[in-house]
Amino acid sequence: MRALPSLHSCRTTRRSLSPFEHGRFLILFVFFLAACVYQPQAGIGCGPGIYTNGEETVAVCDRRNSSGLSDRRFVFVDGRRGVVDAPDALLHCTSQKLRLREGTPFTYVPTFQTDTRFKSDGLTLAGRLIEPIKPPDEPHSLVVFMHGSESTPTIDNSYYPLLLAAQGISVFVYDKRGTGRSEGKYTQNFEDLANDTVAASVEAKRLAKGRFQRFGLFGGSQGGWVAPLAARQARAEFLTIGFGLVLAPREEDAEQVYDELRRAGYDRSTLLKARNITRATGDIVSSRFTRGFEALAEVKERYKDETWFHSIEGEFTGDVLRASEVELRQGKAGQFEDADVLWNYDPMPVLREQTIPQLWVIAAEYTAAPGLLTRERLKTLQVEGVPITTALFPATDHGMVEFEQLPDGSRNYTRFTEGYFHLIGDFIKADESSPPYGRAELQPATWIR
Repeated sequence: MRALPSLHSCRTTRRSLSPFEHGRFLILFVFFLAACVYQPQAGIGCGPGIYTNGEETVAVCDRRNSSGLSDRRFVFVDGRRGVVDAPDALLHCTSQKLRLREGTPFTYVPTFQTDTRFKSDGLTLAGRLIEPIKPPDEPHSLVVFMHGSESTPTIDNSYYPLLLAAQGISVFVYDKRGTGRSEGKYTQNFEDLANDTVAASVEAKRLAKGRFQRFGLFGGSQGGWVAPLAARQARAEFLTIGFGLVLAPREEDAEQVYDELRRAGYDRSTLLKARNITRATGDIVSSRFTRGFEALAEVKERYKDETWFHSIEGEFTGDVLRASEVELRQGKAGQFEDADVLWNYDPMPVLREQTIPQLWVIAAEYTAAPGLLTRERLKTLQVEGVPITTALFPATDHGMVEFEQLPDGSRNYTRFTEGYFHLIGDFIKADESSPPYGRAELQPATWIR
């Protein structure tokens, strides 16, 4: 499972909402009070939060590096990113003001933030509702932001909620079970995680009652498997999926292996041999290391003298191939962690049941899980009449990040692709007035009619 890219410790000023806000008069009063209390404050300076200079909007977050030190990261809504005050950075902190290369200073954008705790499957999970300060009668959407496969806390680790709130969207974010301030054991079991998403949806709607007109789910990466499972029970009105896959998790590993071999110049005959390998490793992993050892030993012996065999990596196949049978029977395979993944989960039947609008944003050059099969299956669903819109961004990898291809074949990741954050923001708001979205190739749900 690949984790969502994250920026750590994204924090802004927060408070508890008044219990009297359910009445319109008191909503107006609280809005007026907020306008007074939440003006840019002395001491905020260049700290974490949302900022604007009237033309551009940016989210600023703190992130700890491998040495344990913290630096200040920024992500513009248009996708540019970097480290504040880095030598080549677009954004600098001068006299406690953020400036775009010594231009007009940015102003802090206040938000309402409500921390909460809620129950799911007997566990207490931590969540936060982030609401833009808007007139009470101005319609806006509420979305539950769902984590990827990462084991780090989501509330303080993701820039997405701030970038969505900066576009006028109310966002509920929560720490996955077993991470941050949430109870339980960390897991990647899609069904358990979907239950948590349903509970988070109930809590989000309770906290934001009377202050939103449209509700849905955003799932990135692994969230692309979880969000559709939760959608019906959560009573979502839309689904937004960022760089998710319409594959079984074991297929993700196999597709990665085949793509690695293609990139290395191997032909179709080699890929057919590799399918025997991924079938054997997939059987072991999906059985929770209880069967398939003889079949794996047979294919290892068959291909041991072939050059391509020793270059295989994939999601887990490389780890399984390098492990001894003794280790495999003990459930060990290098750095591989199972975390209760439903390896044979088929997303197609769940997606076929959806009647609500869906947006699937696809990274065209996603090396960890090539998207060709996902694109083919989404097209099949579109032909069948499932209301899916797809957006393919060329020259992007996981996380919708652009890159420069280096001579050694590695990639230097530069920025989030232009138009991505605007696209998901507009879809959540049901705003169709802002295309084009960078280089996105849009295929609307109505294209077959």
